[in-house]
Amino acid sequence: MTVLNETYTLAGGVEIPRLGLGTWFIDDDKAADAVRAAVSIGYRNIDTAQAYGNERGVGEGVRTCGVPRDELFVSTKLAAEIKDYDQALAAIDGSLAALGLDRVDLMLIHSPQPWDDFRGGDYAQGNREAWRALEDAHRAGKVRSIGVSNFQQHDLDNILEGGSVVPHVNQLLVHAGNTPSDLLAYCESKQILVEAYSPIAHGAILKNVEVQAMAQKYGVSVPQLCIRYTLQLGTVSLPKTANPEHMRSNAEVDFDISDDDMNVLRDLRDVDYGEHSAFPVYSGK
Repeated sequence: MTVLNETYTLAGGVEIPRLGLGTWFIDDDKAADAVRAAVSIGYRNIDTAQAYGNERGVGEGVRTCGVPRDELFVSTKLAAEIKDYDQALAAIDGSLAALGLDRVDLMLIHSPQPWDDFRGGDYAQGNREAWRALEDAHRAGKVRSIGVSNFQQHDLDNILEGGSVVPHVNQLLVHAGNTPSDLLAYCESKQILVEAYSPIAHGAILKNVEVQAMAQKYGVSVPQLCIRYTLQLGTVSLPKTANPEHMRSNAEVDFDISDDDMNVLRDLRDVDYGEHSAFPVYSGK
């Protein structure tokens, strides 16, 4: 499982493992066990958020997993509703307290808009305020790298115009069936690394006959094909699971998808998120 040893280097010089563990939907009381299991398998990149309600458990897992803190990459996210400098500063300290850590390796603005107005009103000034708080936390050494999530090009431009640090990361919904190629190219042009969340598309893609056939051709599972696809796009892949068997198989992706098959997957449009369609990021906005 060599992918667990592979890293990218962010524009700020910090190394980030290419494959991480997403912890959305993992309950706080189960998060520590999930983190410990992942680390024992070889994961070194753990992703959480204030909105997930499990920072306490994730932090416990990080502190008790038996691997030195500086060998782990821990990310969290500022709640999407916080669009104010003072609130953002307080929330950054709140995350560190909840995690029980003196620093995190990456902190993101979770969304350019509050969830109840996703892709809605104008929050440009609020995002600049939240970004300024992240920049100050970065300067203070509380956060080793800073970034954003769910930001479109105009949202990024707002930060680029108003900020002093270019976001190191933009965490986006990226999977076979939903590949925002123009945005990926734009991020690359600005040296903003993209992290792909929901690389397995919440399981919707598992039923796609074309993808099933392609996975069979490579002798892998559909999730393995989908994770490998996001890695070959040049993104960090963040499949989420609390199941150690899935963690293990998600990391068994040491194969190469051909250029032709990458193009097929890139052109695929399959975005049925089933029960998850209720969440703003899957609503097609």
